[in-house]
Amino acid sequence: MILLITPADRGPECAEAIEEATTEATQLASSLRQAGALLRSQEYSAVVIDQFLLEAAPDEGEAVLQHLGTAIPVPTNFAISGIERVVREARSALHRRSREVMIARQGAQQALRDELKDTVTALLLSCEMALQVPDLPPLAEGRMRTVDELAREMRKKLGAGA
Repeated sequence: MILLITPADRGPECAEAIEEATTEATQLASSLRQAGALLRSQEYSAVVIDQFLLEAAPDEGEAVLQHLGTAIPVPTNFAISGIERVVREARSALHRRSREVMIARQGAQQALRDELKDTVTALLLSCEMALQVPDLPPLAEGRMRTVDELAREMRKKLGAGA
């Protein structure tokens, strides 16, 4: 969902154009106070905010910006921007956010994979050392071999990026 914050007369028309262009529901707030309430009650992917409001009430604007959560802010000067430009900026911001989320997800997956690889390596070394213990009971040896096989299988999956 997208939040559009502007007191401009063409706000409803702009919200409709953004919704049509992005296929995301768009809510309109005509004041920073109203926007703050909406931001506290819902998650948004982007917040298109009229720069006039930020300049007219900087403290209230700062409070709104602190409640964005994961939404990408799109400050726009409605006094000089047409609806087409606002839509273009909103769509561009959503694409940027999508790329950033994908990159962050890939980074987290890689970090987890690397951490698991280290753990699996330590597990395999422990299994090898345990299997070298003299007079290891057969039941314990069988279980250690099972753990060793599972760890090797896990290593293959981690190496393949599965």
